[in-house]
Amino acid sequence: MSTLDGRKRVVISNVKPQVEEGRFAARRAIGESVVFSADIIADGHDAVAASVIFRHGSDPLWQDLPMSHLGNDHWQVKWAPALEGFYEYRFTGWIDHFTTWKKGLVKKFHDGQDIAVELRIGADLLREAAGLASKDFEQAFNRWITALENDADPQQAVELSLSDALAEAMSKIRYTDRISVFDRTFHLEIERKKAGFSTWYELFPRSTAETPGRHGTFEDVLRLLPKVAKMGFDTLYFPPIHPIGEMKRKGKNNSLVPSSTDPGSPWAIGNRFGGHKSIHPELGTIEDFKELVREAKLLGIEIAMDIAYQCAPDHPYVKEHPQWFRWRPDGTVQYAENPPKKYEDILPFDFETQDWQNLWNELKSVIDFWIDQGVNVFRIDNPHTKAFPFWEWMIGQVRKANPQVIFLAEAFTRPRVMERLAKIGFNQSYTYFTWRNSKWELEQYLHELTKTDQQYYFRPNFWPNTPDILPHHLVEGAENAHIIRFILAATLSSNYGLYGPVYEYGINTPYPGKEEYTDNEKYEIKHWDWDRYSRTREIITRVNQIRRAYSALQSTWNIEFNETNNDRLISYTKIAPDDSKSLIIAVNLDHYHTQGAHIRVPLHRFGIGYDQSYLIRDMLSGEKYKWQGEYNYVQMNPFEMPAHILSVERLN
Repeated sequence: MSTLDGRKRVVISNVKPQVEEGRFAARRAIGESVVFSADIIADGHDAVAASVIFRHGSDPLWQDLPMSHLGNDHWQVKWAPALEGFYEYRFTGWIDHFTTWKKGLVKKFHDGQDIAVELRIGADLLREAAGLASKDFEQAFNRWITALENDADPQQAVELSLSDALAEAMSKIRYTDRISVFDRTFHLEIERKKAGFSTWYELFPRSTAETPGRHGTFEDVLRLLPKVAKMGFDTLYFPPIHPIGEMKRKGKNNSLVPSSTDPGSPWAIGNRFGGHKSIHPELGTIEDFKELVREAKLLGIEIAMDIAYQCAPDHPYVKEHPQWFRWRPDGTVQYAENPPKKYEDILPFDFETQDWQNLWNELKSVIDFWIDQGVNVFRIDNPHTKAFPFWEWMIGQVRKANPQVIFLAEAFTRPRVMERLAKIGFNQSYTYFTWRNSKWELEQYLHELTKTDQQYYFRPNFWPNTPDILPHHLVEGAENAHIIRFILAATLSSNYGLYGPVYEYGINTPYPGKEEYTDNEKYEIKHWDWDRYSRTREIITRVNQIRRAYSALQSTWNIEFNETNNDRLISYTKIAPDDSKSLIIAVNLDHYHTQGAHIRVPLHRFGIGYDQSYLIRDMLSGEKYKWQGEYNYVQMNPFEMPAHILSVERLN
């Protein structure tokens, strides 16, 4: 019994957010709110009070967030943190004797009973509270105590007991010897806004030359920056920009027999010119790269680098650190395989090497090197093929010194593996969005991402295509499908990206039998007409403008699906922090045919009565409509505009 305290009668359970019972930190970004919740009970009929106490890593003092009772012993409080960094938080609860007394007092008064003794009990409660109150309330408590003790008029005493001023003062009182605290402290990481809201554009720098037949340079990319900014992208992502292996180099369309002019895959990193801390000589110099990073920032764009922890056979690491690789009995190094596929131009690191500590430190130093060059966003290639403990250590160490750094996990693999990568530190993650097509699939997947515990650690980044992935719907649906899938990605998720300019130009010729592009840019240098008109690009630009203007599209967690009577049309509401700028999105999922449906409008989200008329403004077309009531009809022709992004305005 020596470890028990029988005066603490409140029991706390089912606390959220938590990730693996506190093993990992829950996450939110600046601008996103956190909802703390718990089931809190006590014996008997006494009133209960609860709060979440928290403190930032830089603050020695705990702060208090009073929780509200939502019914059925469930408590909750919403909080919008304003400071980046790590917080710790705890759930607390206690018997609220003042509220219990107050309820009894009111009942006895209305029943006509003598409440003189009750008033003396209330005075004693206030006297105890006064000893714990701040000096700012000292005079007020003395006045209230006197009012209850001196034969107070019953009506006035009850009114005093129910006053807002007294309630506010008592809400700040904490009887520390009677507070139950949940037996675990949890952690919350608040990241910079870009972790929660970003717009990615991927291009190959070597394909940016103005004239055909020439290798692109960072100077060429510099020329394209205004075009990328005009489209509304804030993150420009490059595939690896390092020297490319010359041994076992792949040719066009992943051919094992390259020609003398084939440039090889950028993911086969390293040759005689250097490795992961070097730049392909034909792209430019480190100074050219740093200038590009600086100029991009002036346009509101961050350069994101691809980090692929693998080596070409002629990477300097292979000679300098042979112990970091696996060697086969015939004396050759083990290349990457996914039978029957062979990736002979890529050598994976051996994360079971006896020299693992030096390997880890060297791989971390790659990130540190590029941070020093001004890069703070990294897309990590195939992280699920490297050891989890390494990622947890490396990301933790990097973000401890550089909390502004963002890591995107490119892992199209099993769900539990993707989730683990997110838990151990990746700020954003690739997803299965690319293969979720029907209304039911999309609604179920978004529910999983945003309404389950995944929302606390797995932050999705939706990509309708990548250099490796050309899904069948983009092949079959052509331009219409490209526009539909883009609008879905950009409005369902606050983080999205696409691989261009093949996307906005609708290039969609598949490699036979595969969900891949034929004549893949991974294996050859392309020449693009960057000034060519594209309807898809025009829509991309407009939607990105809307994303910047409306906070409702700057969070993923705020989605609510609207009822429709047509499964070929999906509708959802994105809720703004103040509700007034919430948006209704409707998308035709049929690439070929006009589809219409009645959608149910969540009028309560817009403060509109069920019999009121209201104005609908389509942010894509600029058209206006007058609607009334919950159910209203929409219709979309995919050859004209396959979606509506609707703002709702009350009519006076």
